[in-house]
Amino acid sequence: MSLFLISCGGTGGHLSPGISLAEGLTARGHACRLLISQKQVDARLSEKYPHLRFDRMPGSGFSLHPIRFVRCLGSQLQALWFCLRLLREWQPDAIVGFGGFTSAPLVLAAWLLDVPAALHESNRVPGRAVRLLGRCADRVYLPPGIRLPGIRAAATRHAGLPVRREIARIPAAAARAAVGLDPNRRTLVVLGGSQGAVALNDWTRAHLPQLAAEGIQVVCVTGLGKGRDGIVELPTSTGEPVQAVFTAFSDRMADLMSAADLVISRAGAGTLAELIRCETPAILVPYPQAADNHQQANAEFFERQGGGIVVRQERLEQLAAEVLDVIFNDWLLRRFRGNLQRMDRASPLELMLADLEHLARSRPEEPPGEPATA
Repeated sequence: MSLFLISCGGTGGHLSPGISLAEGLTARGHACRLLISQKQVDARLSEKYPHLRFDRMPGSGFSLHPIRFVRCLGSQLQALWFCLRLLREWQPDAIVGFGGFTSAPLVLAAWLLDVPAALHESNRVPGRAVRLLGRCADRVYLPPGIRLPGIRAAATRHAGLPVRREIARIPAAAARAAVGLDPNRRTLVVLGGSQGAVALNDWTRAHLPQLAAEGIQVVCVTGLGKGRDGIVELPTSTGEPVQAVFTAFSDRMADLMSAADLVISRAGAGTLAELIRCETPAILVPYPQAADNHQQANAEFFERQGGGIVVRQERLEQLAAEVLDVIFNDWLLRRFRGNLQRMDRASPLELMLADLEHLARSRPEEPPGEPATA
């Protein structure tokens, strides 16, 4: 049995693959601890996995604002001290970081204490933590086709995002019934990622009458603190009632994605991996302020692979027409789903599990103490 410490907090896009990896390693007989942030989204999602061990660590995200930068620096120093103490206490055989501000102190602590370290980058444009610390890692997992200057070829592996085992497609009618929707109506699901998206929430509320008139039922996941939960009932063009459901948070992504004929979503790598696994076509609206515009790169790759289309946020006035064109086009939806099935053929989790076991076994043994003298 090996011991693994996994840093995966800050957003659902970091935490979800960490959970997937931890469950895979645990199933193989290894022990895992997951480091998460102090954010509410981490607390909400981790509650669903009582069989896993989570430790909340200090730290906050990077900012160029002078005051927030100083706070970030101070919190990262606290996090580094936290990780050094934890590594000395628990003595893991390897650590894994999924990027973001929770990974940097753990990878640096592992480098200082000579613990094998792996970093996983899920976005088509590698993030700051992976770019800066990749040279300190024994493994860097990158999306297929992506290279990172300065990272040794021997340390690079190409693997997509590991998806939690409960994320799998179920029949649409059953999924709609499970979340309280009409099994026979066209269904649009709007997702803003784990942080929510005000622009998509506002668009949904503004276009509810138009969507309802066409008989489309809607579920909008607004994000914590960005909207009230509730159900709105509106008439179709023939006077029948149709529902729109607003919820701040959902831990039932497989049900929601399976229920949807079409999803409108941001383009975080975690959401895209789950869309692919659930074979759900999507219209992607990349977050324009994402670091290094990585969501735009993710979305364009998804579109080139045939999983859906991209609408830029500055062109949201086109979104309603695109939704109506796609959601009633059964031929196009079938084509998107076929492409998504093709995109899901790889198994990044199995690749990572086998490789991390090898990495943990390669850790040098502690040197024996000096023999006692008479």
